[in-house]
Amino acid sequence: MAARAVGLLASLPLCTQRNQVLRPIQRLFSCPGTVAAEVKREEQSSGSVETGSEDRTPKKKFSEVQKERRDQAQRTVLIHCPTKISEKKFLKYLTQHGPITNHFFYESFGLYAVVEFRQKESVSSLQNATRTPSMGTETAVPFRSRFFSLKTKNPLNPTSIRCSIHSPPSSKKLLELLCYAESIDDQLNTLLKELQLTEENTKLRYLTCSLIEDIAAAYFLGCTVRPFGSSVNSFGKLGCDLDMFLDLDEIGKFSASKTSGNFLMEFQVKNVPSERVATQKILSVIAECLDHFGPGCVGVQRILNARCPLVRFSHQSSGFQCDLTANNRIALKSSELLYIYGALDSRRRSPPILPTLDYLKTLADAEDKCIIEGHNCTFVRDLNKIKPSGNTETLELLLKEFFEYFGNFAFNKNSINIRQGREQNKPESSPLHIQNPFETSLNISKNVSQSQLQKFVDLARESAWILNQEDKDRPSPSGSQPWGLAALLLPSVMNGVSHAKKVRKKPASERIKNLLESIKSNGSENATSTDRKRTVSTQA
Repeated sequence: MAARAVGLLASLPLCTQRNQVLRPIQRLFSCPGTVAAEVKREEQSSGSVETGSEDRTPKKKFSEVQKERRDQAQRTVLIHCPTKISEKKFLKYLTQHGPITNHFFYESFGLYAVVEFRQKESVSSLQNATRTPSMGTETAVPFRSRFFSLKTKNPLNPTSIRCSIHSPPSSKKLLELLCYAESIDDQLNTLLKELQLTEENTKLRYLTCSLIEDIAAAYFLGCTVRPFGSSVNSFGKLGCDLDMFLDLDEIGKFSASKTSGNFLMEFQVKNVPSERVATQKILSVIAECLDHFGPGCVGVQRILNARCPLVRFSHQSSGFQCDLTANNRIALKSSELLYIYGALDSRRRSPPILPTLDYLKTLADAEDKCIIEGHNCTFVRDLNKIKPSGNTETLELLLKEFFEYFGNFAFNKNSINIRQGREQNKPESSPLHIQNPFETSLNISKNVSQSQLQKFVDLARESAWILNQEDKDRPSPSGSQPWGLAALLLPSVMNGVSHAKKVRKKPASERIKNLLESIKSNGSENATSTDRKRTVSTQA
C-alpha cells in the first residue's frame, strides 16, 4: 500500500521539511532566474542519474512532439495476427505496399502487430487490397479502417515472435530489482525504468487515438483526436488509462470563409442552445459509432452529464481503457505544462528546480499567447528559453523530505498554488485542495476523499520513518532483504513494524523525534483495533 505514496511523486511536488525558513512550495517552484537543469536521461554505468548536469541538446516543443507522433500514427496500421506466423514472410508480404519504417508485436486478447510504413500512401494501398470478410449467417458492418485481420492458408516455418511489454512488471520482480540496487537513487531510477511508458506503448496510444479519429472523421471531416494527460505529459506509467480529446477547432481553420466578389458561401448547420449541448450531442453520436461500428471498441458508456462530458470505453485490441472528451482544450494545455516540467528535470527542489507558471508567463512571446474560454493559459513553449538550475540534491534526499513534508502538511487549512509556487488558505471544505493552474476557481483534486487523503498522510509518515531508520542500519544491496523503496512497497513490512519498537528506538534527528511524537499522540486517539493501522490526524 505504501506504493500509493510513492506513486504520488508523479503528481505532487517533492519538497523540503516543514520547519525550514523557506517555504517548501516556494523552493520547488522558483523565482525568476532560478529554474531546472535537464537531468541526463540515459543510465550511467553505475546505474545512477547525474543530478544537476545540463543536457545541451535542444529540446522539442510539446506541439512538435505531438505533430511527429500524429504523423507516425497516420502511417501506421494495426493487424490481428495468427498465433503462429513467420515474421520474415509477414513483413515481406506487407512491403509490396511500400517500405516499412518500424514494427513490433504485442499480446492482448491475441497476437497483434503494429506496422509503421514510410509513406501514408502505403496504408491506402493496403486498404485497397483488403477485402471485407464473409460472416456466414451473420452480417459484417463494411467499415474500412486501419485495423486488419491477417489470415494464413498454410503457415510455413512459423517463428517465435518476440512481443513488446505493455504492462508493468509483477510485484515480485519489481521487489527483486529494488533489493539488489546500489542506492535509493538507483532504486528510484529502476522504478522509473520499469514503470514508465515505453516507446512502443506510446506509439500504440497515438495509433489508438488515430483509429478513433478515423471513425469521428466520418461525421466531422478534418477533426483530430489527441491524447492528453498521463499518456503525453511524461508522468504516465504502463497500464494507465488513455485520455483523448476530440478537437473540432481545426475544422474551422481548414474551412476559413472565402469570398468571391459579393458572394459568401457557408455550410448549413443545426443550432443548439449552448456549447455544452453541442458537445453532448457530438459525443453521443461518436459513442453510437464506437458501439456499433468501431472494431475493438467494447463497453461503451455515455457520461454526458458530468462537468466535462465524456465517452468511456475499452479498446480491446490495444488493452487501453479510454476516455474521450471534446471542447476540453485546457486539459491539453495542462498536459503541455507538465510535459515542460518533466522535460526540465526529473527531480524537484532547492535551489528551485522548477519555475512557477507565473514566471513561465513572463518568458512568453506573442506566439505563446493562449486564451481559452476567458482563462489565461499563456506560458513559454520553447524549453530552450528556460535557464537551468544548479540544484544537485540526490533523489534519496528528495524522496525522504517529500514524505516528511506531506506527512505533516496542514491539509485541513492550506491548499497548494502551482501557479505561484506557494501554500495558500484553502478556499473550500474539500479534504485536498490543489488549485487548477489555469481555471483557478477549480480544485483539480476535488475527487479525493477524506479517507484517501488520510491514508496518504499515514503512509507518508510511515515511509519517512522507515527511510530514516535505514540510514542507521542499511543492509547490503547484494542481499535479498527488502530495503529502501522495496521496504515501502511491502505491506507486510509496514504492518509488521510495531508501534512499541518505534518508540523504543532513539530517532536519528530532532525532526524525526517531533514526527514520532506526532504519530504517537495522534495515533493513540484514532487507532482502530480491527486492522492495527494508524489513522493520524492531519492537524499534526
